Amino acid sequence: MLALKLTEVKDFMNKLLRSETFDHFLLQEAVIASAANYVIDGRVNKEYFTSEELEEAHLTDFPFLPFSMLRGNCFDLIKGKKTPSSFRFVFLLSPENQKKTLESLHSSFTEKDIRGFFLNLKYQNQALTLTTGVSYQIFSMDKSLENEWDKLVIRFLKQQNFAFEEM
Repeated sequence: MLALKLTEVKDFMNKLLRSETFDHFLLQEAVIASAANYVIDGRVNKEYFTSEELEEAHLTDFPFLPFSMLRGNCFDLIKGKKTPSSFRFVFLLSPENQKKTLESLHSSFTEKDIRGFFLNLKYQNQALTLTTGVSYQIFSMDKSLENEWDKLVIRFLKQQNFAFEEM
């Protein structure tokens, strides 16, 4: 697990909510505390969509919606003159990107061994932090996959020119 402090909050939030930077991640959950507390459960509500819509949007195999489909809602809840007192976003890789990540890392773990690769973004007490995690379906003492995921996240943050420091 990696814990980072994002040092340029305004720049990060602008890229998070006003660009496609995180759109390829799935949003498991968002909790935004402002005048009221808002909880967004990112699970795909298959009853809302027709089967054709699910296929067109490539959502048939996704447990959660892509952030791109919820980013506008999150932006609307956060924007304004007053900063929320806190918020939390839980992102994870899509099944397709999880498979690609495992293949690129030449990991001995299989898709069936892993529940998800996570990014947890938390804003509290005017500090923005990002933590990483890997959730397993199996028990393993091997932390090599977590270390490789941490390296990929750092590379992603650097490619996007995010300022951060390790905690």
